[in-house]
Amino acid sequence: MTISEAEKRIKKLREEIDFHRYNYHVFDKETISPAVLDGLKAELFKLENQFPSLISFDSPTQRIGGRPLSGFRKVKHSEPMISLFDAFSEEDMRAWEERNQNYLGRPYFPEYYCELKLDGLAINLKYQNGLLIEAATRGDGKIGEEVSHNVKTIESIPLKLRHPSEKELSDLGMGDVEKKEIFTLLSSGTIEIRGEAIMTKNVFEKLNEEYSRIGKPQLANTRNGVAGSIRQLDSKITAERKLDFYAYDLLLSGYDRGKLITTRRQADDLVRLLGIKTLKWNRVCAKMEEVFSFYREIEKKREKLAFHIDGVVVKINDLKMWPTLGIVGKAPRYEMAYKFSAEQAVTKIIDIVWQVGRTGALTPTAILEPVKVGGVIIARSTLHNFDEIERLGLKIGDSIVIERSGDVIPKVVEVLKKLRLGGEKKINPPSVCPICGGGVIKKKGEVAYRCANKRCYAVNLRQIIHFVSKGSADLDGLGPKLIEQFLTSGLIKDAADLYFLSREDLLSLERFAEKKADNVIKMIDSRRSLDLARFIYGLGIRHVGEETAGLLAEKLNQDSFSRKNKIELPDLVNKFRGLDEEYFLKLADIGPIVAKSIVAFWNNEHNLALLDKFHHYGLSLSFPAKDAGDEFKKKKLSGLSFVLTGSLDGLTRGGAKDKIKTLGGKSKENVARDVDYVIAGAEPGSKLAKAKKLGIKILNEEEFLKMIN
Repeated sequence: MTISEAEKRIKKLREEIDFHRYNYHVFDKETISPAVLDGLKAELFKLENQFPSLISFDSPTQRIGGRPLSGFRKVKHSEPMISLFDAFSEEDMRAWEERNQNYLGRPYFPEYYCELKLDGLAINLKYQNGLLIEAATRGDGKIGEEVSHNVKTIESIPLKLRHPSEKELSDLGMGDVEKKEIFTLLSSGTIEIRGEAIMTKNVFEKLNEEYSRIGKPQLANTRNGVAGSIRQLDSKITAERKLDFYAYDLLLSGYDRGKLITTRRQADDLVRLLGIKTLKWNRVCAKMEEVFSFYREIEKKREKLAFHIDGVVVKINDLKMWPTLGIVGKAPRYEMAYKFSAEQAVTKIIDIVWQVGRTGALTPTAILEPVKVGGVIIARSTLHNFDEIERLGLKIGDSIVIERSGDVIPKVVEVLKKLRLGGEKKINPPSVCPICGGGVIKKKGEVAYRCANKRCYAVNLRQIIHFVSKGSADLDGLGPKLIEQFLTSGLIKDAADLYFLSREDLLSLERFAEKKADNVIKMIDSRRSLDLARFIYGLGIRHVGEETAGLLAEKLNQDSFSRKNKIELPDLVNKFRGLDEEYFLKLADIGPIVAKSIVAFWNNEHNLALLDKFHHYGLSLSFPAKDAGDEFKKKKLSGLSFVLTGSLDGLTRGGAKDKIKTLGGKSKENVARDVDYVIAGAEPGSKLAKAKKLGIKILNEEEFLKMIN
């Protein structure tokens, strides 16, 4: 990005952020989700760091909030109520630690204090001589609104601080001097306690049930519920909201950080002794790796908590280091907001691809700049139909809001049109089918564009299902329904695309959780090298079954690749293209129709493109390993035919078939008089009964393994 392009983007971002921040801080009106606003701020912060000459004093990154509401008395804070820089990854957190080391000019790996980041409203409580004399909101960080009459309705906030005993203070590690000073502050000094006013999930739900019953407007969310409650002019309304409060900071008037209280942990312990709650989950972490562990632990617990949180606040535990590290801009160096992945995020549309459904309907899918949403990386999102594109006013290159909740499929919920720079491209409906190249039609009264070739989808689906079958790639976990989901979602167009799937692609599908995505990718990766016979069979060449595919592979190995264990696809293509029908007619069991079909397949441009994709996406082919005893082994099962029924413990069905072929035998699907052995595993089917009726010798798995070994 050039400096000119960055300047334009920065200007658009500042205008958008200022608009939403003004509505929220001044009018308590949330015009964009906090997660999306965080995303915009993160992008702006990144650009300004990349182009520092473009930083201006009025940038949203250089200030905290908007103006206080005029309906409340203004209060000047004794120390600014600072905001925090945001981190969204382990890399961000390590970068913060590194920045602090660079600032100090020495290696510095401190002890950290991790606190839950509550999603509420920051409040400063001022106690004089132990009595609550003032409560104020953050406001713009320097000047807030005095809301004492409302805060006093929160029962978890004491009107008078508790007076701890000498023993309790001694247990905190305080000496006689420190204890005396604390008692003096309680009797004739000023103590300020900062924390978060919150509304629990249960209270929120009950209030909305009641408001719905009496026809009163419902609360949008717990965060807005708190802000609206604290800023009520009638404290009776605040009281009915049943708010709660948790402390996260302690200021002792006349004492610098680290003087009486040396650590954040000790400060929390003292606040509890004074009668104000702190979060029981807060924890000291000896190093950054423990911070990451704490973060993951809390992220798993967050849904079960009684209140909403949006991350973890990580603070340097040693309070003496706070003044040393100081503040940069309007945020401190000594703490960081390590936020959870939001259910909404901002990203860009890179392209649109069209997927073909079972009815021929073409559905647009947005290809996105990868972005973390709801804890996973999202790289694509369905747009349903062309009408949805027009409704959103979407263009390629647009900045958009993407949303994902739980295992629900990601969706585009908004286009941020104010961020356009003029280079965005209009999206047009498709003119040809992306799978078969056929014509596209749109019937009157329907929203969908459709492929006019009625066989397009069905043929393609059958070909892919055949490729993943046990006789071919043996991708056992990819059943027809899953293949159909991949196809209809636009993730794949053919079997080769399976080897290009990523974890992020799968997480874009509905009800595809992380574990399921990981298992599918792991399974596909395990089959990136296929036996040549399996691959030839999986290509679905007309009239070529498993036995013929095995015959072709064996003949090619003898004639052309005898010194190799592996073969590259381009070499295989070149070999097949150099063979005529006469070559194949010399092989047993291959007649004119089969030979003609084989030659036609390997000279079809569409098929050659598919084979090139397989090679490009990393698929390799192999022959069974050879050794000095190969000829002996082949003789062991030469001329024998086998049928498998039931499940085996030590081998998969595909593995057993491979062993039989390697040792010169034939594997057949159906029991007939020419079959020599039936291998019966657990829960055999009707094939076993037929074998007994025909008098065919039956082997259990142990007997079969003895035979081949």
